[in-house]
Order: sequence, then C-alpha cells, then structure tokens
Amino acid sequence: MALAQNYSASAAYLFAIVAGLAFGAADQYLGSRSALGAGTASVSGLSAPWLVLPFVAGMTQDRDRRALGLDLVATASALVGYFAMTYSPMENVPLERFFSGVIAMVRSGYNPLWIVGGMVIGPLYGLLGQRWRVDRSWISAALVTCALCFEPLARRVVGMLSPPPFVWATEVAVGVVVAISFALMIATVRRARAVVPPTPPIV
Repeated sequence: MALAQNYSASAAYLFAIVAGLAFGAADQYLGSRSALGAGTASVSGLSAPWLVLPFVAGMTQDRDRRALGLDLVATASALVGYFAMTYSPMENVPLERFFSGVIAMVRSGYNPLWIVGGMVIGPLYGLLGQRWRVDRSWISAALVTCALCFEPLARRVVGMLSPPPFVWATEVAVGVVVAISFALMIATVRRARAVVPPTPPIV
C-alpha cells in the first residue's frame, strides 16, 4: 500500500512538472506570435489562467498538504517554462545567451514581483481546488469565477487593459460559463444530500 501511494505521489508531481513547463512555454510562445493576430499578446498576458492551472491541479488531490505542494511545483514549473522559452532557440536566441538572458529577465522590471506573487497565490488557488473536490466549496467557485470575470475590470482600473476587446469579452464569457457550471454542481450536491436519510443513532 505504501509503495502504491509513493508511486501515485511521484506520478502526480511528475505530471505537475510536465504540465507546468508546457503551460508556461506555450503561454510565452503564443505571446510572441504576432503574425497569428493582434490578440495573441493579450491572451498570453492573461493572469486568470495562471490561477486556473493550480486550481485544476488542486482538484486532483484529497489532502490539503499534497495539494499545496503539488501546486507549488506546478506554478514554479510554469514560470520556468515561460522564462526558458523566452530565451530558447525557438525564439531565435543563441544557446550561449540562454542562462544569462533568463537570469537578467528574472531580475528585471516587475518580474520579481510576479514570481513572488505567483509562488504565493498559485498554491492558495491549489488549495481552493482541493476544497472544491472535497466539499464543493462555494468560496472556491466564487474566487475562480472572480479571477475570470473581473480581470478586465481590474486591468482597466490600473490602466493595463490592452486591445483587442474581444479577448477580454471572451474571458468574461468563459467566467460566466464556469460560474453557471459551479452553481449547477453545487445545487446537484445539495439536492443529493437532502434526499439521503439521516443515519439512525446507535443505541
């Protein structure tokens, strides 16, 4: 039993690493493909998907500590994938500039703040995902929905809402669909609990 649990944990962490690297690399690569349309940079710049990723990873776990650890790994891997892709040969950067370029990028601008924020908030959203799996927590559902629906408003307030508008409209629409899905699942669980007869006391 212990061997099976250790294997399951190792497989979960390995999947989190691979999924995180792929997500971060794909996000950066999409943002650099301006030939695909004006919206690619805005899609790449969305913050909500970086919260949805650990939330989904957390949904795979029954225990909160495992969820926190798994989502810390997934978030860190996504950041590594993003920065590594930026200075990779796929972006026409010579290999000899890889390490120096990544280190310089990590230290520059707002990137240290984004990294610290991601490493704190990502695992917290992972814990929300775990709570959704275990208890269908409405707080988890609300915070994920808010991340999707209110990001455009938050960006407008701070002057960071980039064109085109359809990107942000699509994000809000996805948030509405997610909110409806959460509401239906919560209602289904409550109805199921209501029809289950109470357990008689043991005499």
